Amino acid sequence: MIKLGEMMNIYLIGVGMGNPELLTGQARAAIDRSRLLIGARRLLEEFAEGMVETAQANTAEQALSVLRTYAGPGPVAVLASGDVGFYSIAKKLSQMLDSAKITFFPGISSLQYFCARLKTSWDDVKVVSLHGRVGSLPDEVRCHRRVFVLTGGENSVQNLCAELTEVGLGSVYVSVGERLSYADERVVQGTAQELSGQTFSSLCVMLVENRRAMPSSVTHGLPDDMFTRGDVPMTKAEVRAVSIAKLGLKPEWIVWDIGAGTGSVALEIARVLRGGMVYAVEKNEKAAALIEENKRRLSVGRLEIVSGSAPEVLAGLPAPDAVFVGGSSGALNEVIQIALGKNRCARVVVNAITLETVHSALACFEQFKLEEPEIIQVTVAKARTIGHSHMMMGQNPVYILSAGGHTDDG
Repeated sequence: MIKLGEMMNIYLIGVGMGNPELLTGQARAAIDRSRLLIGARRLLEEFAEGMVETAQANTAEQALSVLRTYAGPGPVAVLASGDVGFYSIAKKLSQMLDSAKITFFPGISSLQYFCARLKTSWDDVKVVSLHGRVGSLPDEVRCHRRVFVLTGGENSVQNLCAELTEVGLGSVYVSVGERLSYADERVVQGTAQELSGQTFSSLCVMLVENRRAMPSSVTHGLPDDMFTRGDVPMTKAEVRAVSIAKLGLKPEWIVWDIGAGTGSVALEIARVLRGGMVYAVEKNEKAAALIEENKRRLSVGRLEIVSGSAPEVLAGLPAPDAVFVGGSSGALNEVIQIALGKNRCARVVVNAITLETVHSALACFEQFKLEEPEIIQVTVAKARTIGHSHMMMGQNPVYILSAGGHTDDG
């Protein structure tokens, strides 16, 4: 926490969308009392009046630098777009400063303003910020009927609509609010596919509505018939559920799926991640095409298909937190070595149907000194209807080997 001058009072003021008419009376009075205004250029242009001193700052760090060097009389106002409690510079800046000297003045957020403009409520809306942040809009839209989105940078309206279209969500209804509260304000509505071909200002928000939204399952084991399979091997639902459980996933993890096949494991993992990414590595071109098709069918966003052989294609991937190996074509040792070279704490899970692969996996675990190695065998039998009777038909046993990874406290 940074302590500034004893006499300096700091106002953190939510100024709404940018139009001065949206200011609350308290916020207007606080600005009028201030001797220095700090904020983004577009806000200073609207609210800096008379002879008041101004300083441009786009981040909390820049605002703090200005405050440290300011030697004039107070109070000082830091202008934040929207509301100070809604994805605002105020959150980080207040953590850096002595809270006793700070006064918050709320403003009208873009969420409030835009929903009022659309004549709709917002108490059931899922809020997502992709303004300077990493995230997956398709995952949120697939699970929630209404999603409000703060856009920015590469996550422009047109790019986000194109992403929705690519994963089979092109029919969802999108309302775009462009340059809200300004004289050239514009509201555009249509399907994601329709809007993906249009151009919008960088100052936009979106409300995405998906009437077919279905919350993600909290467990693994999607029915096998949900995946297009063709002639490509696929990890069956029951084995898939146990294998993923052994990975001990966390929402923000980076996961490699080596020998992804139809992508059933990778897709199930991607469905539950909220901040990470799955890289499905597959050398078979037909299998890679199936993964792409299944990705569209399930509207999954946090999955990148890597076409090529492991270990050759692994060097360019980000460090994994977990590695699932469904098939390595004899390169298991090299795959694990590369993964651990990028992250010594990576969790490793290997599926095997032959004793030779079991032996190889255990040898790798020992060679790389992976902690707490475990091996289990899963044998599944499913009922098959024969006339008026049911007969249990056994599937081939699968060995699931796991080792290494993060400790409970780390």
